[in-house]
Amino acid sequence: MTPANILLLIIIYFGILFTIAHFSSKNNTNNDAFFKANKNAKWYLVAFGMIGTALSGVTFISVPGEVGSPNGEQFKYFQFVLGNAIGFIIVAKVLLPLYYRMNLTSIYGFIEHRLGPYSYKTAASIFLISRTIGSAFRLYLVVIVLQRFVFDYYQIPFAVTVLIALALIFTYTYRGGLKTIIITDTLQTFFLVSAVLLTIYFICQKLNLSIFQAFNEVKNSNYSQIFFLDHFVTSKFHFVKQILGGIFVTIAMVGLDQDLMQKNLSCVNIREAQKNMFTFTGIFVIINLFFLSVGALLYIFAVKNGIEIPKDFITGKPRTDLLFPEIAFHHLDLIPSIVFLLGLTAATFATTDSALTALTTSFCVDFLGMDKTEKANKPNIIRTRHRIHLGFSSLMFLVIIIFNAINDSSVVGMIFKVASYTYGPLLGLYGFGLLYKSKTVIDKYVPIICFTAPAITYFVSENSKKFLFGYTFDNELILVNGLITLIGLLLISKKQKSHFLNKNDF
Repeated sequence: MTPANILLLIIIYFGILFTIAHFSSKNNTNNDAFFKANKNAKWYLVAFGMIGTALSGVTFISVPGEVGSPNGEQFKYFQFVLGNAIGFIIVAKVLLPLYYRMNLTSIYGFIEHRLGPYSYKTAASIFLISRTIGSAFRLYLVVIVLQRFVFDYYQIPFAVTVLIALALIFTYTYRGGLKTIIITDTLQTFFLVSAVLLTIYFICQKLNLSIFQAFNEVKNSNYSQIFFLDHFVTSKFHFVKQILGGIFVTIAMVGLDQDLMQKNLSCVNIREAQKNMFTFTGIFVIINLFFLSVGALLYIFAVKNGIEIPKDFITGKPRTDLLFPEIAFHHLDLIPSIVFLLGLTAATFATTDSALTALTTSFCVDFLGMDKTEKANKPNIIRTRHRIHLGFSSLMFLVIIIFNAINDSSVVGMIFKVASYTYGPLLGLYGFGLLYKSKTVIDKYVPIICFTAPAITYFVSENSKKFLFGYTFDNELILVNGLITLIGLLLISKKQKSHFLNKNDF
Protein backbone atom coordinates (compact mmCIF):
# COMPACT_ATOMS: atom_id res chain seq x y z
CA MET A 1 0.00 0.00 0.00
CA THR A 2 1.57 3.26 -1.14
CA PRO A 3 1.77 6.43 1.02
CA ALA A 4 -0.51 8.18 -1.50
CA ASN A 5 -3.21 5.53 -1.05
CA ILE A 6 -2.94 5.78 2.74
CA LEU A 7 -3.21 9.57 2.63
CA LEU A 8 -6.25 9.44 0.33
CA LEU A 9 -7.97 6.98 2.65
CA ILE A 10 -7.35 9.23 5.67
CA ILE A 11 -8.82 12.23 3.79
CA ILE A 12 -11.97 10.25 2.88
CA TYR A 13 -12.26 8.94 6.44
CA PHE A 14 -12.19 12.39 7.99
CA GLY A 15 -14.53 13.70 5.32
CA ILE A 16 -17.11 11.21 6.64
CA LEU A 17 -16.49 12.28 10.25
CA PHE A 18 -16.85 15.97 9.36
CA THR A 19 -20.16 15.26 7.61
CA ILE A 20 -21.49 13.43 10.67
CA ALA A 21 -20.24 16.21 12.96
CA HIS A 22 -21.95 18.86 10.85
CA PHE A 23 -25.38 17.25 11.01
CA SER A 24 -25.14 16.01 14.62
CA SER A 25 -24.06 19.42 15.98
CA LYS A 26 -26.57 21.38 13.94
CA ASN A 27 -28.77 23.21 16.47
CA ASN A 28 -26.92 21.27 19.22
CA THR A 29 -23.99 23.47 20.19
CA ASN A 30 -25.04 24.39 23.73
CA ASN A 31 -23.32 23.10 26.86
CA ASP A 32 -26.03 20.56 27.61
CA ALA A 33 -25.36 18.87 24.26
CA PHE A 34 -21.58 19.15 24.67
CA PHE A 35 -21.43 17.87 28.27
CA LYS A 36 -24.32 15.37 28.41
CA ALA A 37 -25.63 14.87 24.83
CA ASN A 38 -28.93 16.40 26.04
CA LYS A 39 -29.31 13.38 28.35
CA ASN A 40 -31.11 11.37 25.66
CA ALA A 41 -28.42 9.11 24.14
CA LYS A 42 -29.48 5.60 23.12
CA TRP A 43 -27.86 3.01 25.38
CA TYR A 44 -26.93 0.65 22.52
CA LEU A 45 -25.08 3.42 20.66
CA VAL A 46 -23.22 4.34 23.84
CA ALA A 47 -22.36 0.68 24.56
CA PHE A 48 -20.98 0.06 21.08
CA GLY A 49 -19.17 3.39 20.85
CA MET A 50 -17.50 2.88 24.22
CA ILE A 51 -15.51 -0.01 22.73
CA GLY A 52 -13.63 2.46 20.57
CA THR A 53 -13.05 4.73 23.57
CA ALA A 54 -11.93 1.96 25.95
CA LEU A 55 -9.51 0.56 23.39
CA SER A 56 -6.92 2.65 21.57
CA GLY A 57 -4.43 2.59 18.74
CA VAL A 58 -1.91 1.28 21.24
CA THR A 59 -4.23 -1.63 22.05
CA PHE A 60 -4.78 -2.22 18.36
CA ILE A 61 -1.08 -2.73 17.65
CA SER A 62 0.43 -3.56 21.06
CA VAL A 63 -1.88 -6.31 22.32
CA PRO A 64 -1.34 -8.46 19.19
CA GLY A 65 2.37 -7.63 19.29
CA GLU A 66 2.82 -8.76 22.91
CA VAL A 67 1.48 -12.24 22.13
CA GLY A 68 4.85 -13.26 20.69
CA SER A 69 6.98 -11.15 23.01
CA PRO A 70 10.31 -12.69 24.09
CA ASN A 71 8.99 -12.34 27.65
CA GLY A 72 6.57 -15.18 26.92
CA GLU A 73 3.39 -13.18 27.45
CA GLN A 74 1.20 -15.20 25.05
CA PHE A 75 -2.50 -14.73 26.01
CA LYS A 76 -1.74 -13.62 29.60
CA TYR A 77 -3.45 -10.28 28.85
CA PHE A 78 -6.79 -12.11 28.78
CA GLN A 79 -6.48 -12.70 32.53
CA PHE A 80 -6.35 -8.92 32.92
CA VAL A 81 -9.39 -8.58 30.62
CA LEU A 82 -11.38 -10.97 32.84
CA GLY A 83 -10.50 -8.72 35.78
CA ASN A 84 -11.68 -5.75 33.69
CA ALA A 85 -15.04 -7.47 33.20
CA ILE A 86 -15.52 -7.87 36.97
CA GLY A 87 -14.52 -4.23 37.42
CA PHE A 88 -17.08 -3.08 34.83
CA ILE A 89 -19.85 -4.94 36.69
CA ILE A 90 -18.82 -3.28 40.00
CA VAL A 91 -18.87 0.13 38.29
CA ALA A 92 -22.33 -0.56 36.89
CA LYS A 93 -23.79 -1.76 40.21
CA VAL A 94 -22.05 0.61 42.65
CA LEU A 95 -20.81 3.83 41.03
CA LEU A 96 -23.33 4.46 38.25
CA PRO A 97 -26.35 4.44 40.61
CA LEU A 98 -24.54 6.97 42.83
CA TYR A 99 -23.77 9.29 39.91
CA TYR A 100 -27.36 9.15 38.66
CA ARG A 101 -28.88 9.76 42.10
CA MET A 102 -26.71 12.87 42.45
CA ASN A 103 -27.50 13.95 38.85
CA LEU A 104 -23.82 14.72 38.18
CA THR A 105 -22.31 16.27 35.07
CA SER A 106 -18.77 15.78 36.37
CA ILE A 107 -18.35 12.65 38.49
CA TYR A 108 -15.95 14.52 40.79
CA GLY A 109 -18.94 16.40 42.16
CA PHE A 110 -19.30 13.44 44.55
CA ILE A 111 -15.94 14.30 46.13
CA GLU A 112 -16.98 17.95 46.53
CA HIS A 113 -20.18 17.00 48.36
CA ARG A 114 -18.51 14.32 50.44
CA LEU A 115 -15.08 15.72 51.36
CA GLY A 116 -14.92 19.39 50.39
CA PRO A 117 -13.57 21.83 47.77
CA TYR A 118 -9.84 21.02 48.11
CA SER A 119 -10.53 17.31 47.68
CA TYR A 120 -12.82 18.10 44.73
CA LYS A 121 -10.24 20.21 42.89
CA THR A 122 -7.57 17.59 43.66
CA ALA A 123 -9.64 14.78 42.15
CA ALA A 124 -10.41 16.84 39.03
CA SER A 125 -6.74 17.87 38.70
CA ILE A 126 -5.63 14.24 38.94
CA PHE A 127 -7.96 13.38 36.07
CA LEU A 128 -6.80 16.32 33.93
CA ILE A 129 -3.11 15.50 34.40
CA SER A 130 -3.44 11.76 33.95
CA ARG A 131 -5.82 11.82 30.99
CA THR A 132 -3.79 14.50 29.18
CA ILE A 133 -0.55 12.50 29.53
CA GLY A 134 -2.19 9.14 28.79
CA SER A 135 -4.12 10.32 25.73
CA ALA A 136 -1.14 12.23 24.37
CA PHE A 137 1.02 9.14 24.75
CA ARG A 138 -1.50 6.92 22.97
CA LEU A 139 -1.78 9.38 20.08
CA TYR A 140 2.01 9.77 19.99
CA LEU A 141 2.64 6.06 19.50
CA VAL A 142 0.17 5.84 16.62
CA VAL A 143 1.35 9.05 14.95
CA ILE A 144 4.82 7.46 14.92
CA VAL A 145 3.39 4.59 12.85
CA LEU A 146 1.71 7.00 10.41
CA GLN A 147 4.87 9.11 10.28
CA ARG A 148 7.01 6.07 9.50
CA PHE A 149 4.78 4.61 6.80
CA VAL A 150 3.27 7.78 5.26
CA PHE A 151 4.45 11.24 6.19
CA ASP A 152 8.19 10.58 6.08
CA TYR A 153 7.67 9.79 2.40
CA TYR A 154 6.38 13.34 1.85
CA GLN A 155 9.10 14.78 4.14
CA ILE A 156 6.48 16.26 6.45
CA PRO A 157 7.97 16.99 9.91
CA PHE A 158 6.67 15.03 12.89
CA ALA A 159 5.36 18.19 14.60
CA VAL A 160 3.25 19.04 11.55
CA THR A 161 1.82 15.51 11.49
CA VAL A 162 0.78 15.83 15.14
CA LEU A 163 -0.67 19.30 14.53
CA ILE A 164 -2.75 18.00 11.61
CA ALA A 165 -4.08 15.08 13.67
CA LEU A 166 -5.13 17.27 16.59
CA ALA A 167 -6.55 19.97 14.31
CA LEU A 168 -8.77 17.37 12.64
CA ILE A 169 -10.03 16.10 16.01
CA PHE A 170 -10.67 19.63 17.26
CA THR A 171 -12.61 20.55 14.12
CA TYR A 172 -15.19 17.78 14.39
CA THR A 173 -15.61 17.86 18.20
CA TYR A 174 -15.52 21.48 19.37
CA ARG A 175 -19.14 22.31 18.55
CA GLY A 176 -21.20 19.20 19.35
CA GLY A 177 -18.93 17.57 21.94
CA LEU A 178 -20.47 14.42 23.40
CA LYS A 179 -23.53 14.70 21.15
CA THR A 180 -21.25 14.33 18.12
CA ILE A 181 -18.84 11.84 19.65
CA ILE A 182 -21.50 9.26 20.53
CA ILE A 183 -22.31 9.03 16.80
CA THR A 184 -18.76 9.29 15.41
CA ASP A 185 -17.43 6.77 17.94
CA THR A 186 -20.16 4.31 16.93
CA LEU A 187 -18.90 4.53 13.35
CA GLN A 188 -15.28 4.31 14.44
CA THR A 189 -15.97 1.29 16.63
CA PHE A 190 -17.61 -0.38 13.63
CA PHE A 191 -14.39 0.14 11.66
CA LEU A 192 -12.32 -1.12 14.60
CA VAL A 193 -14.33 -4.32 15.14
CA SER A 194 -14.54 -4.97 11.38
CA ALA A 195 -10.78 -4.52 11.07
CA VAL A 196 -10.07 -7.16 13.71
CA LEU A 197 -12.46 -9.72 12.23
CA LEU A 198 -11.39 -9.09 8.62
CA THR A 199 -7.70 -9.24 9.55
CA ILE A 200 -8.26 -12.72 10.96
CA TYR A 201 -10.02 -13.69 7.73
CA PHE A 202 -7.29 -12.29 5.44
CA ILE A 203 -4.42 -13.87 7.38
CA CYS A 204 -6.23 -17.21 7.37
CA GLN A 205 -6.50 -16.88 3.58
CA LYS A 206 -2.77 -16.21 3.29
CA LEU A 207 -2.03 -19.23 5.49
CA ASN A 208 -4.52 -21.39 3.54
CA LEU A 209 -6.44 -22.14 6.72
CA SER A 210 -10.15 -22.22 7.40
CA ILE A 211 -11.38 -20.39 10.51
CA PHE A 212 -11.65 -23.72 12.39
CA GLN A 213 -8.17 -24.79 11.25
CA ALA A 214 -6.80 -21.40 12.35
CA PHE A 215 -8.40 -21.89 15.77
CA ASN A 216 -6.62 -25.22 16.18
CA GLU A 217 -3.37 -23.73 14.84
CA VAL A 218 -3.50 -20.98 17.47
CA LYS A 219 -4.56 -23.38 20.21
CA ASN A 220 -1.61 -25.73 19.49
CA SER A 221 0.94 -22.94 19.02
CA ASN A 222 3.42 -21.53 21.53
CA TYR A 223 1.38 -18.33 21.80
CA SER A 224 -1.93 -19.42 23.37
CA GLN A 225 -1.37 -19.92 27.11
CA ILE A 226 -4.00 -17.91 29.00
CA PHE A 227 -3.66 -18.82 32.67
CA PHE A 228 -0.36 -18.44 34.50
CA LEU A 229 -0.56 -20.10 37.93
CA ASP A 230 3.10 -20.60 38.85
CA HIS A 231 5.55 -18.40 40.76
CA PHE A 232 3.11 -16.04 42.45
CA VAL A 233 5.82 -14.01 44.18
CA THR A 234 8.17 -13.39 41.27
CA SER A 235 5.98 -13.55 38.15
CA LYS A 236 4.15 -10.49 36.81
CA PHE A 237 1.93 -12.81 34.78
CA HIS A 238 0.35 -14.66 37.71
CA PHE A 239 -3.42 -15.07 37.47
CA VAL A 240 -4.19 -13.47 40.86
CA LYS A 241 -2.10 -10.36 40.10
CA GLN A 242 -3.68 -9.93 36.68
CA ILE A 243 -7.25 -10.40 37.95
CA LEU A 244 -6.77 -7.99 40.87
CA GLY A 245 -5.04 -5.50 38.60
CA GLY A 246 -7.82 -5.77 36.03
CA ILE A 247 -10.55 -5.17 38.63
CA PHE A 248 -9.01 -2.14 40.31
CA VAL A 249 -7.57 -0.57 37.16
CA THR A 250 -11.08 -0.71 35.71
CA ILE A 251 -12.73 0.76 38.80
CA ALA A 252 -10.17 3.60 38.88
CA MET A 253 -9.60 4.25 35.18
CA VAL A 254 -13.20 3.72 34.06
CA GLY A 255 -15.52 4.21 37.03
CA LEU A 256 -13.54 7.18 38.39
CA ASP A 257 -12.65 8.62 34.99
CA GLN A 258 -14.75 11.45 33.56
CA ASP A 259 -14.08 10.31 29.98
CA LEU A 260 -15.86 6.94 30.00
CA MET A 261 -18.38 7.88 32.69
CA GLN A 262 -19.46 10.96 30.73
CA LYS A 263 -20.89 8.70 28.03
CA ASN A 264 -22.74 6.60 30.59
CA LEU A 265 -24.25 9.72 32.14
CA SER A 266 -25.70 10.71 28.76
CA CYS A 267 -28.26 7.89 28.92
CA VAL A 268 -31.86 8.68 29.85
CA ASN A 269 -31.79 6.85 33.22
CA ILE A 270 -29.77 4.44 35.36
CA ARG A 271 -31.50 1.39 33.91
CA GLU A 272 -30.42 2.35 30.39
CA ALA A 273 -26.89 3.17 31.60
CA GLN A 274 -26.50 -0.22 33.30
CA LYS A 275 -27.85 -2.00 30.24
CA ASN A 276 -25.17 -0.15 28.27
CA MET A 277 -22.41 -1.20 30.69
CA PHE A 278 -23.36 -4.89 30.73
CA THR A 279 -23.57 -5.01 26.92
CA PHE A 280 -20.28 -3.15 26.59
CA THR A 281 -18.60 -5.61 29.00
CA GLY A 282 -19.57 -8.62 26.90
CA ILE A 283 -18.38 -7.03 23.65
CA PHE A 284 -15.17 -5.85 25.33
CA VAL A 285 -14.19 -9.36 26.47
CA ILE A 286 -14.91 -10.92 23.09
CA ILE A 287 -13.11 -8.24 21.05
CA ASN A 288 -9.98 -8.54 23.19
CA LEU A 289 -9.95 -12.30 22.63
CA PHE A 290 -10.02 -11.56 18.88
CA PHE A 291 -7.13 -9.10 19.28
CA LEU A 292 -5.05 -11.80 20.95
CA SER A 293 -5.97 -14.28 18.21
CA VAL A 294 -4.81 -11.77 15.59
CA GLY A 295 -1.49 -11.58 17.45
CA ALA A 296 -0.99 -15.34 17.39
CA LEU A 297 -1.84 -15.52 13.68
CA LEU A 298 0.54 -12.64 12.91
CA TYR A 299 3.44 -14.50 14.53
CA ILE A 300 2.52 -17.77 12.81
CA PHE A 301 2.42 -15.85 9.51
CA ALA A 302 5.74 -14.11 10.26
CA VAL A 303 7.52 -17.36 11.06
CA LYS A 304 6.17 -19.06 7.94
CA ASN A 305 7.26 -16.17 5.69
CA GLY A 306 10.57 -15.34 7.38
CA ILE A 307 9.42 -11.88 8.54
CA GLU A 308 11.46 -10.35 11.34
CA ILE A 309 10.06 -8.07 14.02
CA PRO A 310 10.83 -4.45 12.96
CA LYS A 311 13.47 -2.66 15.02
CA ASP A 312 13.05 0.57 16.93
CA PHE A 313 14.77 3.51 15.23
CA ILE A 314 16.03 4.73 18.61
CA THR A 315 17.26 1.61 20.42
CA GLY A 316 17.75 -0.74 17.49
CA LYS A 317 15.91 -3.45 19.44
CA PRO A 318 12.97 -5.47 18.05
CA ARG A 319 9.68 -3.69 18.70
CA THR A 320 6.69 -6.03 18.75
CA ASP A 321 4.06 -3.29 18.32
CA LEU A 322 5.40 -2.59 14.82
CA LEU A 323 4.83 -6.17 13.59
CA PHE A 324 1.14 -5.65 12.78
CA PRO A 325 1.67 -2.52 10.61
CA GLU A 326 4.74 -4.11 8.99
CA ILE A 327 2.75 -7.15 7.85
CA ALA A 328 -0.37 -5.16 6.95
CA PHE A 329 1.42 -2.59 4.78
CA HIS A 330 4.20 -4.70 3.24
CA HIS A 331 3.09 -8.35 3.19
CA LEU A 332 -0.68 -8.32 2.62
CA ASP A 333 -2.78 -7.15 -0.33
CA LEU A 334 -4.35 -3.70 -0.76
CA ILE A 335 -7.73 -4.48 0.85
CA PRO A 336 -6.22 -5.94 4.07
CA SER A 337 -3.94 -2.89 4.26
CA ILE A 338 -6.95 -0.57 3.98
CA VAL A 339 -8.78 -2.57 6.66
CA PHE A 340 -5.79 -2.30 9.02
CA LEU A 341 -5.43 1.45 8.47
CA LEU A 342 -9.14 2.04 9.08
CA GLY A 343 -8.99 0.02 12.28
CA LEU A 344 -5.86 1.79 13.56
CA THR A 345 -7.23 5.23 12.69
CA ALA A 346 -10.60 4.47 14.28
CA ALA A 347 -9.05 3.10 17.48
CA THR A 348 -6.76 6.13 17.79
CA PHE A 349 -9.20 8.93 17.12
CA ALA A 350 -12.14 7.37 18.99
CA THR A 351 -9.93 7.50 22.10
CA THR A 352 -8.48 10.96 21.56
CA ASP A 353 -11.67 12.79 20.56
CA SER A 354 -13.47 11.40 23.60
CA ALA A 355 -10.57 12.37 25.88
CA LEU A 356 -10.48 15.95 24.60
CA THR A 357 -14.21 16.33 25.17
CA ALA A 358 -13.94 14.90 28.70
CA LEU A 359 -10.98 17.17 29.54
CA THR A 360 -12.93 20.21 28.34
CA THR A 361 -16.01 19.11 30.28
CA SER A 362 -14.08 18.54 33.50
CA PHE A 363 -12.35 21.92 33.36
CA CYS A 364 -15.54 23.80 32.43
CA VAL A 365 -17.61 22.13 35.15
CA ASP A 366 -15.08 21.48 37.93
CA PHE A 367 -13.13 24.73 37.72
CA LEU A 368 -15.49 27.20 36.01
CA GLY A 369 -18.83 25.88 37.24
CA MET A 370 -20.51 26.03 33.83
CA ASP A 371 -23.11 23.50 34.92
CA LYS A 372 -24.44 25.90 37.55
CA THR A 373 -27.79 27.51 36.71
CA GLU A 374 -26.54 31.05 37.42
CA LYS A 375 -23.75 30.65 34.84
CA ALA A 376 -25.69 28.81 32.14
CA ASN A 377 -26.83 32.01 30.42
CA LYS A 378 -23.63 33.95 30.91
CA PRO A 379 -22.56 35.88 27.75
CA ASN A 380 -19.86 34.23 25.62
CA ILE A 381 -20.00 31.00 27.65
CA ILE A 382 -19.93 28.88 24.47
CA ARG A 383 -16.95 30.85 23.14
CA THR A 384 -15.15 30.26 26.44
CA ARG A 385 -15.77 26.52 26.11
CA HIS A 386 -14.37 26.60 22.56
CA ARG A 387 -11.21 28.29 23.83
CA ILE A 388 -10.77 25.70 26.57
CA HIS A 389 -11.21 22.92 24.01
CA LEU A 390 -8.54 24.57 21.85
CA GLY A 391 -6.35 24.98 24.93
CA PHE A 392 -6.42 21.26 25.73
CA SER A 393 -5.72 20.42 22.08
CA SER A 394 -2.67 22.71 22.25
CA LEU A 395 -1.56 21.20 25.56
CA MET A 396 -1.77 17.70 24.12
CA PHE A 397 0.30 18.87 21.14
CA LEU A 398 3.02 20.18 23.48
CA VAL A 399 3.06 16.95 25.52
CA ILE A 400 3.47 14.85 22.36
CA ILE A 401 6.32 17.08 21.14
CA ILE A 402 8.02 16.64 24.53
CA PHE A 403 7.63 12.86 24.26
CA ASN A 404 9.29 12.99 20.86
CA ALA A 405 12.09 15.29 22.08
CA ILE A 406 12.93 12.88 24.92
CA ASN A 407 13.67 10.39 22.16
CA ASP A 408 14.05 7.51 24.61
CA SER A 409 11.38 4.85 24.62
CA SER A 410 12.26 3.66 28.15
CA VAL A 411 11.85 7.16 29.60
CA VAL A 412 8.59 7.69 27.73
CA GLY A 413 7.35 4.33 29.02
CA MET A 414 8.14 5.42 32.57
CA ILE A 415 6.22 8.68 32.09
CA PHE A 416 3.18 6.69 30.96
CA LYS A 417 3.54 4.40 33.97
CA VAL A 418 3.73 7.38 36.31
CA ALA A 419 0.54 8.75 34.67
CA SER A 420 -1.26 5.52 35.51
CA TYR A 421 -0.16 5.88 39.15
CA THR A 422 -2.25 9.02 39.47
CA TYR A 423 -5.49 7.01 39.34
CA GLY A 424 -4.55 5.34 42.65
CA PRO A 425 -5.38 8.46 44.69
CA LEU A 426 -8.80 8.60 43.01
CA LEU A 427 -9.35 5.03 44.21
CA GLY A 428 -8.43 6.11 47.74
CA LEU A 429 -10.63 9.23 47.67
CA TYR A 430 -13.72 7.37 46.48
CA GLY A 431 -12.98 4.43 48.78
CA PHE A 432 -12.92 6.76 51.79
CA GLY A 433 -16.03 8.61 50.65
CA LEU A 434 -18.03 5.40 50.21
CA LEU A 435 -16.73 3.30 53.11
CA TYR A 436 -16.45 5.83 55.95
CA LYS A 437 -19.79 7.61 55.85
CA SER A 438 -19.52 9.00 59.38
CA LYS A 439 -16.11 10.56 58.76
CA THR A 440 -14.77 13.42 56.69
CA VAL A 441 -11.23 14.80 56.27
CA ILE A 442 -9.27 17.94 57.01
CA ASP A 443 -9.85 19.09 53.47
CA LYS A 444 -6.82 21.34 52.95
CA TYR A 445 -4.41 18.43 53.61
CA VAL A 446 -5.92 16.15 50.95
CA PRO A 447 -3.74 17.44 48.05
CA ILE A 448 -0.61 16.56 50.06
CA ILE A 449 -1.86 12.99 50.63
CA CYS A 450 -2.87 12.50 47.00
CA PHE A 451 0.41 13.72 45.54
CA THR A 452 2.56 11.88 48.11
CA ALA A 453 0.88 8.47 47.68
CA PRO A 454 2.15 7.83 44.10
CA ALA A 455 5.72 8.64 45.20
CA ILE A 456 5.49 6.14 48.06
CA THR A 457 3.94 3.60 45.67
CA TYR A 458 6.84 4.05 43.26
CA PHE A 459 9.32 3.48 46.08
CA VAL A 460 7.47 0.31 47.14
CA SER A 461 7.43 -0.98 43.56
CA GLU A 462 11.12 -0.33 42.95
CA ASN A 463 12.17 -2.02 46.21
CA SER A 464 9.62 -4.82 46.43
CA LYS A 465 12.12 -7.54 45.53
CA LYS A 466 14.38 -6.44 48.38
CA PHE A 467 11.75 -5.88 51.08
CA LEU A 468 8.95 -8.25 50.04
CA PHE A 469 10.89 -11.49 49.52
CA GLY A 470 11.31 -11.07 45.79
CA TYR A 471 7.70 -10.01 45.10
CA THR A 472 7.21 -8.34 41.70
CA PHE A 473 4.32 -5.95 41.15
CA ASP A 474 2.33 -5.54 37.96
CA ASN A 475 -1.11 -3.97 37.41
CA GLU A 476 -2.18 -4.71 41.00
CA LEU A 477 0.14 -1.85 42.05
CA ILE A 478 -2.81 0.53 41.63
CA LEU A 479 -4.47 -1.20 44.60
CA VAL A 480 -1.39 -0.48 46.73
CA ASN A 481 -1.52 3.15 45.58
CA GLY A 482 -5.19 3.39 46.54
CA LEU A 483 -4.60 1.79 49.96
CA ILE A 484 -1.72 4.18 50.74
CA THR A 485 -4.01 7.10 49.84
CA LEU A 486 -6.82 5.66 51.98
CA ILE A 487 -4.50 5.26 54.99
CA GLY A 488 -3.31 8.85 54.54
CA LEU A 489 -6.91 10.09 54.43
CA LEU A 490 -7.74 8.16 57.61
CA LEU A 491 -4.81 9.86 59.33
CA ILE A 492 -6.32 13.28 58.56
CA SER A 493 -9.92 12.21 59.12
CA LYS A 494 -12.38 13.52 61.69
CA LYS A 495 -15.95 12.75 62.70
CA GLN A 496 -18.43 14.35 60.37
CA LYS A 497 -20.80 16.67 62.20
CA SER A 498 -23.40 16.83 59.43
CA HIS A 499 -23.80 14.73 56.32
CA PHE A 500 -23.17 16.40 52.98
CA LEU A 501 -25.45 13.87 51.33
CA ASN A 502 -28.63 12.13 52.20
CA LYS A 503 -27.88 8.59 53.36
CA ASN A 504 -29.90 7.27 50.44
CA ASP A 505 -27.30 8.71 48.05
CA PHE A 506 -24.99 5.93 49.13
